[in-house]
Amino acid sequence: MARYAFRLRVREDRLDDYKMHHQAVWPELLSDLRAAGYRNYSIFADGPELFGYLECDDWDAAQRALANSDANRRWQAFMSDFLATPVDPDDETSVRMLEPVFYLE
Repeated sequence: MARYAFRLRVREDRLDDYKMHHQAVWPELLSDLRAAGYRNYSIFADGPELFGYLECDDWDAAQRALANSDANRRWQAFMSDFLATPVDPDDETSVRMLEPVFYLE
């Protein structure tokens, strides 16, 4: 199991809506995230700055699975209006991944 973290930015005028929609993520997307191997997935906000954390066994396989997920494609298209840094399921570099620095188990 590996840990992954990333940063995104929400448009400040859409932050409340972004948070609201993440209280009711589509069940089919949640199912696809789990099927792709995502575990312990969280997103935190510091104003418009977002920090995401998740665990998975095989990052590349998870990204391929999500790139083929209709629910993920629809969700990313829907979220593109909210994000100042949109996520492109076909472009792994669209999300700013963070370097691990410290870990206490």
